[in-house]
Amino acid sequence: MRGFRGIFLFVLILSGIISVLALTGAFYMLQIYDRVLGSGNVPTLLALSVLALGLYGFQGVFDVIRSQLLVRVGSRFDRRLAPVAHEITIDMPRYGFSTAEALERGRDVDTLRGFMGSQGPVALFDLPWMPLFLAFVYVLHPLLGAVTIAGALVLTVLTVVAELLTRRWSKAVQQTGIARNRVADSNARNSEILRAMGMSRRAIHRFTAANDEHLKVHSRTSDISGTFGALSRVLRMILQSSILGLGAFLTIRGELSPGAIIAASVAATRAMAPIDMAIGNWKHVVQARGAYGRLKETAQVLAEQDQPMPLPAPCRSLKVENVTVAAPGTGAVLLSDLSLNLRAGEALGIIGPSGGGKTTLLRALTGIWPVLRGGIRLDGAELPHWSEEVLGQHIGYLPQEVALLDASIGDNIARLDPVPDPKRIIAAATAAGVHEMVLRLPEGYGTMLGPMGTALSGGQRQRIGLARALYGDPFLVVLDEPNSNLDGEGEAALTAAIGAAKARGAIVVLVAHRPSALAAVDHVAVIQSGRLTAFGPRDEIIRTKVMRPAAESAPPAVDPAAADPVPGAAHQVLPDRVQRARMMGGEA
Repeated sequence: MRGFRGIFLFVLILSGIISVLALTGAFYMLQIYDRVLGSGNVPTLLALSVLALGLYGFQGVFDVIRSQLLVRVGSRFDRRLAPVAHEITIDMPRYGFSTAEALERGRDVDTLRGFMGSQGPVALFDLPWMPLFLAFVYVLHPLLGAVTIAGALVLTVLTVVAELLTRRWSKAVQQTGIARNRVADSNARNSEILRAMGMSRRAIHRFTAANDEHLKVHSRTSDISGTFGALSRVLRMILQSSILGLGAFLTIRGELSPGAIIAASVAATRAMAPIDMAIGNWKHVVQARGAYGRLKETAQVLAEQDQPMPLPAPCRSLKVENVTVAAPGTGAVLLSDLSLNLRAGEALGIIGPSGGGKTTLLRALTGIWPVLRGGIRLDGAELPHWSEEVLGQHIGYLPQEVALLDASIGDNIARLDPVPDPKRIIAAATAAGVHEMVLRLPEGYGTMLGPMGTALSGGQRQRIGLARALYGDPFLVVLDEPNSNLDGEGEAALTAAIGAAKARGAIVVLVAHRPSALAAVDHVAVIQSGRLTAFGPRDEIIRTKVMRPAAESAPPAVDPAAADPVPGAAHQVLPDRVQRARMMGGEA
């Protein structure tokens, strides 16, 4: 809110000036009926008309200035909060949240910006100046003032009731909207499967059911807002007629002039306008307030994070000390009490059955998933001792499902570096054996990949992902099934890349199901049922695994107590910012 309080104070004062100028119509009517009609003085009529036009002009100018200020305040909010919201958007999916839930923070920013450019803030800034109009009516006649104040109190009660009823339903609208968007996101990501296997119609039915639930709740919220808006408009018209009728009665009794009747009616209507406008926009007020609360909570959590002290680039060792990893969101232990030690220039291959915990270990090594117990150290410093940006420069990661960014090949390999080094890009592409393939493309390294890089084959995407992992010669290179989509030429390039990384002093950790990927590794680790069951030289471990059936070498499974979700683990592994995002943004 720094920098905004002064602007809001200025807008409040500007609203006061606009409110004073809004009395122009009442004074004009008062003078016309009480002075001009009685005297028949045309020059006075012209002078009053010119003065009224000038005051209306000033009111219009100030109203435009206020509207433009609020629009720019919304834009400034967006510029400040959109990067914060997007940081949470990037964090949340790796902790088990859907893309729809992660994108909710961005929608909160849009909601807040849209609200600032609407009539909602105008009504809120006009509300404090209501007493000005009530006092004007009261000065004309106390009885008229009492009726106007009574009408204001009734409308205020309607506003409070609308707030109480809308608040609960507004939260339901958000939750059902997230559920609907989650289904839509899932269908979009699996479009090929849905189309190929004839599941599109069923997927549409699932979306329709979620959308119907959202529309039901949304309609309920809109009904409340619309009902109270209609009531407020009717009450305002009744009040206006009551003022006219009561004014006529007082005029007959000689207690009020004819001009005061019109002036009181105009002023009373203007006094009720902010409440009427606020009730009509109350649904948007509640939505904007909820969005602001979630964004404020997110910004506070991010601001509380300490920036680690810069450390020298790692160059000696990787130590995994009694690491236990639980799945974020569920707390189920996937890896238990695992330890290993690697020195610079060594490569480790990880094998084992599917679901044993291999990918979980890689996610822990790269900092994607935090550890529940134990520690992972680079040159003796635990991963949290490094800032995310600095740590990322020392790690190269190739995930099992390679997803390329909607950018050029060069930008993807350079990890979106704003000032990429062409020599390092080419060196990484050459190490991954993809340089010649890129040169054969029409635009070379400037070729745009589009969403998810679907313009390339699976093997091409995997090799470009490998080049991205090797960019900048990172100390720790982590590869998850790097040869799953590679042909013979690609596997040879992979083996050469691992050898080159070892030669320059890097540590390579890779998961493999195909033995060909282990050609360049020094050690092999076997992970089964969440535990490290074997670790040693490559040839010895592979020979042992080949000679002995897996059933004989399988260790005891993870203890049931450890396999079950650890109480509180789902929250312990979530950073504060993601925990609070989860609490403020619905259920995962």
